Amino acid sequence: MSMNRFLGAYNEEDLSLFTDFYELTMCAAYFGNKNFAPATFDLFVRRLPENRSYLLFTGLEQILLYLQSIKFTERHLAYLKQQGFAKSFLDYLRDFKFTGDVWAVPEGTIVFPNEPLVRITAPIIEAQIVETFLLNTVNLQTTMSTKASRVIHAAQGRTVIEFGLRREHGVDAGMKVARSSYIAGCRGTSNVLAGMIYDIPVFGTMAHSFIMTYPREIDAFRAFTKTFPEKTTLLIDTYDDLSGLEKAVIVAKELETKGLQLSGVRLDSGDLTANSKKIRQILDANGLEYVKIFVSGDLDEFRISELISKGAPIDSFGVGTKMGTSSDRPYLDIIYKPCETLSASGAYVPVMKLSPDKFTLPGRKQVYRCKDSKGNYVQDVIALSSEKKITMTENVTEIESLLVNVMSKGELVYSFPSLNQIRTFASENSSKLSEKYQTITNAETYPVKLSPKLHKLVEFLREKIITTEVANYSHA
Repeated sequence: MSMNRFLGAYNEEDLSLFTDFYELTMCAAYFGNKNFAPATFDLFVRRLPENRSYLLFTGLEQILLYLQSIKFTERHLAYLKQQGFAKSFLDYLRDFKFTGDVWAVPEGTIVFPNEPLVRITAPIIEAQIVETFLLNTVNLQTTMSTKASRVIHAAQGRTVIEFGLRREHGVDAGMKVARSSYIAGCRGTSNVLAGMIYDIPVFGTMAHSFIMTYPREIDAFRAFTKTFPEKTTLLIDTYDDLSGLEKAVIVAKELETKGLQLSGVRLDSGDLTANSKKIRQILDANGLEYVKIFVSGDLDEFRISELISKGAPIDSFGVGTKMGTSSDRPYLDIIYKPCETLSASGAYVPVMKLSPDKFTLPGRKQVYRCKDSKGNYVQDVIALSSEKKITMTENVTEIESLLVNVMSKGELVYSFPSLNQIRTFASENSSKLSEKYQTITNAETYPVKLSPKLHKLVEFLREKIITTEVANYSHA
C-alpha cells in the first residue's frame, strides 16, 4: 500500500470533489435550466458558541488558493459520470474555472456573529459549488484559532506551545491547528512538518518513555543533556516530581561546571500549583533562578487561568488535546447563503431567509468597525455596501471597512501576508478589544448593529416575502 493511498489517495487537484453531493446536484439543475446568472453569497457565523465572546478569523489563504486552482480532471468526470450526471453538464465542468469576485476580512481579524467574513459574487454555479470547501476551511481554522486565542489571553504573557498533534483529527487538521494556533499567539508547535511547511518554531522536551528505558532517572537526564547540552528541559515527574527535581538540580550543577545552563524542568501531572511552588523554591535555593518551569497535561484556558490566579510560578505551558480539538466547543454555526440574485431585468435583487432563528441579512454588505481616539473598538456596524456614510456616535473618531477585495474576475488582487505578519495583525486586533469582551467566562457582548438602511431593507423584505408567499399559496 502506497503512502498516498494511506493518506486518502487524493492530491490538491482532487479538491474540486471535496464537496457535498448536493452541491453538484444543485449545480447540475442550474445548468439544466440554463441558469448562469451571477449571485452574491455571504459566509458568516450565525451565533457564537457558549463561552465565546469573539472569533479570530483564519483560513482565507487556503480559500483563495483553492479558488485559483479548482478544476475537474478526466478522472473526476469519469467518477461523476458513474453517479449519473449528464454528459452536457460534465462537458461544462471540464472547462470549469472560478471567475468571480471575492471580498473578505483579512486573516487575524477579530469578528462577530452575522458579519460577512467572505463575500462571493460569481455565476451561480461557481458560487454554489465552492460552498463546502469554504465552510469546512473557515470552520476548522477559525474554531482553532479562537480557542488558541483564549488560551493565549488566559496565559497573560506567558509562553504557550501547541502540543496537540497526537490527538488532533487527522493529518490536515494537525497542520491547520498548528498554523491557526501560531497566528493566535502560540510561540510554536510540536508538529515538525508544520514547522517546516509554515516556518513555525518547533519545540519538544522528552517523554516518560525515554526516562523509563534507563536503569536510573538520572542516567536518562545525563544522556539527554549530553546530546542537547544547550537546550534541555527535563521531565521530572515520571516517578516522583520532587525526587526527579533533586536529580535535575544535580544535572544542572554539572552543566554549570561546563559553562552551560539547564533550560527548564517540566511537570505533566499532579497538583501543578502546589508542586510548581515547591519546585521554584528548591530551584531558587540552589541558585537556579534561571531554570524555567514548564507544565503540560490536560490544560486549557480555564485551567491556565486558575493556575495563574493561585499564583503558580509557571513560565510556560504546553497545551495539547483541549486546545488542538477545541474540546469544549469544537465547531462553529457557520453559514454560506445567497444575499442577492440577478433579476431578469439585469438588476441585483436582495434576498433573505426567514426561517425561525436562521434568518439571513439581505443585500451586498460591508462591515464597519468603529474606534475611539485610542484605536480601541467601540462597535461594529453591518451596512449595505452602497452606503457611503456611517453615522458616528459621540465617542467614535475612526471607522474602518473590514471587507477588502481579494479576487476580481477570478484573479487574485491581494498580496498574501506572511504568517508572522498575520500573527502580528492578530495580536494588534486582540489588543484593541476591551478586556470586558475577552474574559474567559461571562464576557460582555460586543455591540454589532445594523445600519438604518439595512434594517429598513430587512423589514421591507420580510413583509414582502410573507405577503408574496401567502398570495402565491392561496392561488396555487
